[in-house]
Amino acid sequence: MAEMFLRRLSRWQAEGQREAVADLYTETSGAAGDVRADFLRRFEHDVQQTDFDMVVAHVAGNLVGCLYGYRAERGGEWWEAFRHVLSPAVVEQTTSGRVFLLSEVMVAPAERGSDVAYRLRTLLLTRHTSDVVVAVIRPDDDQGREVLQSWDWTKLGEFAPRKEGWLRPPSPLP
Repeated sequence: MAEMFLRRLSRWQAEGQREAVADLYTETSGAAGDVRADFLRRFEHDVQQTDFDMVVAHVAGNLVGCLYGYRAERGGEWWEAFRHVLSPAVVEQTTSGRVFLLSEVMVAPAERGSDVAYRLRTLLLTRHTSDVVVAVIRPDDDQGREVLQSWDWTKLGEFAPRKEGWLRPPSPLP
């Protein structure tokens, strides 16, 4: 088995890797339609957000995993979708800027079942002092749900447009 290399990318490096990341997203999403163009629009938005952070995994020179997110600020687009779902304690933490929004978790199908997602999550979140980490997935994203459940995250609820919000448990990362 080839060795896996993890690395953190700066905002500029992430933008430089956008095509490879879009390829990985297309491979991993399983969604129909023009998912690549939709992903690239979201990625362009996300990479410009406050405290954007991204980690990637390579095996034998191939991108096999990617995880990224940013500090969620109260009043942003995500806030309008979440504000009726979040508990008062989480709402208070968003006011102080202590919420990190996990935007994407991608692992190549050939690497699923290994610890790629776990290792990426650990590397990404060790840098952040956020009290709350929120992930947003589509309700039909069974693999994403399985990953979050394996991390012992808690489902916050569903909101429009039909997505699920998941919350990292309060315990420190292993």
